[in-house]
Amino acid sequence: MKIIKGFKAAKSALSRQAPRELIGGDEQEQSVRDIINDVAQRGDAAILEYTRKFDGVTPKTWEVDREQIAKARNKIAPDLLEALNLAAKRIHSFHMRQRESLWSGDIEGMSWMVRPLHRVGIYAPRGTAPYPSSLLMTAIPAKVAGVKEVILATPPKKIPPVILAAADIAEVDRVFSIGGAQAIAAMALGTKTIPSVDKVCGPGSIYVTLAKKLLYGVVGIDGLYGPSEVLIIADNDANPAYCAADLLAQAEHGTLSAAILVTTSKGFASKVNHEVGQQIKKLPRREIALESLENNGLIAVVDSIDEAIELANLYAPEHVLLLVEDAKSCIDQLSNAGCIVIGKRATVAIGDYIAGPSHVLPTEGTARFSSPLNITDFIKLVNVVTVEQDNLEELGEAAATIARAEGFEAHAQAVERRLGKGHD
Repeated sequence: MKIIKGFKAAKSALSRQAPRELIGGDEQEQSVRDIINDVAQRGDAAILEYTRKFDGVTPKTWEVDREQIAKARNKIAPDLLEALNLAAKRIHSFHMRQRESLWSGDIEGMSWMVRPLHRVGIYAPRGTAPYPSSLLMTAIPAKVAGVKEVILATPPKKIPPVILAAADIAEVDRVFSIGGAQAIAAMALGTKTIPSVDKVCGPGSIYVTLAKKLLYGVVGIDGLYGPSEVLIIADNDANPAYCAADLLAQAEHGTLSAAILVTTSKGFASKVNHEVGQQIKKLPRREIALESLENNGLIAVVDSIDEAIELANLYAPEHVLLLVEDAKSCIDQLSNAGCIVIGKRATVAIGDYIAGPSHVLPTEGTARFSSPLNITDFIKLVNVVTVEQDNLEELGEAAATIARAEGFEAHAQAVERRLGKGHD
């Protein structure tokens, strides 16, 4: 991995002034736009055509039989099923606690009502491997929030049993074997066989991401996600083998993933670099990890933990892993991160799979202004304003004055009539 020294050089390297391409070029966007328009006009016929073209199959029906979904539990290894059930339990528990802390509001005669979305669509990509963990971490918060119906779209051609098992564990209501931009268009717009949803969630290819971008406003979206990222802050007392393992865990996601270490020790930086070289040799996805580290890997040596934290806030990564002696003291200084992982045996992988909070996190610096996926992604807050004589007399004159300043005479008169002022 490349090692750079000094805060100034690190700041230049971690600046996102020229972010990587997230949402494709003009040609890709036009292709997705054409698919969306076609689905809007021809519905199921268009989806069938694109499924033949892109997936090479002609399904008799889009919807996966409920019995097939239930039987999928028996088609995966018992230890995997047990692990998924444990993850689901912890995800449910975390989001239930979040729900209990957010579900009420009452401020001096004003209040808000919580209304869950009616129907949500989740996309589960195929990629180089199935990702049941992402399905659990999206569908379960939606269910906890009270979403009445959760549907899943995933590419056809032998849907992996682990995806169907995860869907069953998460109590997904319906599963459709459709992939790509046409799946996003189908869920957003609705067809004769596929119901329209209020929000589309889940990662996917550049074409899936572009479809979400283009359909935003027609339907809600959870976000536009880029490659995975970790920024590790470590001091000289950290374990270099642990640090290297987490850098590689991020790098094996894909060739565009970013694995970054910021440390206060030149010697520690060298030890980690050596460990990375040794550990990568034994990884099944070593070629992917190697390309990722060559393109986007970085070790920065700075003078202090304060400088390291400043760099983390500048970079605003998906994950921050604190491998420092007093990690808790650093948390208050960290403002831009999707997830912060601390502890003597801390590793991002626990958060990725089993801790409880959703691992669907902001990437590409969007942690500056956005949050991890959570139950608030699946609800609406509806304000309730109560107007009685006492607060009308207290507030009415001011309301009428502001209304007239904005040129809205009818607004002013609506208030004044209730105050008993004549407008005959």
